[in-house]
Amino acid sequence: MNNQKKRVLFVSSEMTPFLNESPVSAIARFLPQAIQEKDHEVRVLVPRFGVINERRNKLHEVVRLSGINISIDDKDNPLTIKVASIQEARMQVYFLDNEDYYHRKFLFTDDKDRSFDDNDERVIFFCKGVLETVKKLGWAPDIIHCQGWMTSLIPVYLRTLYKDEPVFKNAKIVYSVFDNEFKADLGKDFARKASLNEIEEKHLATFAKGDTHSMQMGGIQNSDAVVDCTSSLDPECAKLAKDKPHMVHIGDNLGEKYVAFYKEVMTSAK
Repeated sequence: MNNQKKRVLFVSSEMTPFLNESPVSAIARFLPQAIQEKDHEVRVLVPRFGVINERRNKLHEVVRLSGINISIDDKDNPLTIKVASIQEARMQVYFLDNEDYYHRKFLFTDDKDRSFDDNDERVIFFCKGVLETVKKLGWAPDIIHCQGWMTSLIPVYLRTLYKDEPVFKNAKIVYSVFDNEFKADLGKDFARKASLNEIEEKHLATFAKGDTHSMQMGGIQNSDAVVDCTSSLDPECAKLAKDKPHMVHIGDNLGEKYVAFYKEVMTSAK
């Protein structure tokens, strides 16, 4: 990046201290702060899972962002936006909420480790909800950094449904790949639902199996750049990412490394 302040949107399925620490949640917590401390502007968007304690974390609704509905298979699902602050970082976090999808005692599986039947719709709702929220904020990001499989539809939505939206006109998309303890199985109908009756089938072909690997591949395919946060990047993912700007999340001074990487991404060809 040049010396001008840039806007970086972070999107993640998890973030400490609101959820237990994991590789995804730890990076979602500390990387935005590191970028912000380099004098750049950040926004962080995550799902408001039911295990997040609203009172303890002092979440409150952002009334001016109310009134958004996300339609999936002709069912309108109201989106509520809540916000909390991480005081020591002087950073706000936006939570995307829906009572039917997220008010549960577990993230993606029940107490018997069975995947929720509507995980497909929960992912679609979150990814489209992120972009609708940013539109309503009127906050145009320079970098949209998607972290993990749950965010993998955002790049393809930006390439299709939102390609003409002024707020996203100059945004570059970075996708971080993680090792996943949860093996998503979103069903054979996932790509059809994810099309939202608007996106051509060819754009979602990579997502057809509805599994974690397909999600990762789809995220990489539609991004401008890739960050490897894995212990060993899958060969298919590595092949798909080889012609894109690429970095490995490792070592010290990560804030500086990411700022340099974002600069590289912003100056690379679309």
